[in-house]
Amino acid sequence: MNLSDLSASILRISDIYAAEHGIERSGDWALLKVQEELGELTAEHLRMSGRARGEADAGKLGDEAADVLGMLLIYCDRAGIDIEAAMQRKWLHWLEPR
Repeated sequence: MNLSDLSASILRISDIYAAEHGIERSGDWALLKVQEELGELTAEHLRMSGRARGEADAGKLGDEAADVLGMLLIYCDRAGIDIEAAMQRKWLHWLEPR
């Protein structure tokens, strides 16, 4: 699956989830959710590295990383960011011959 297809699926799932749970997604909602999910990823990273209480779970670490990526894709859509073009500009151009 490419990034555009992944993003489209994530957006569809987000719409379904918001409708089923009555979540109002205001203007800054997606950015705040990115921050929330990043905090959850950080907490799981700390558990995995033995620097926080609780049982470490590599599967949960992956789930939290997926949440961060999903919310970032939602944020990009809502902010009008073409993340593929931005990645090309910022990162992938380094792989092009000079």
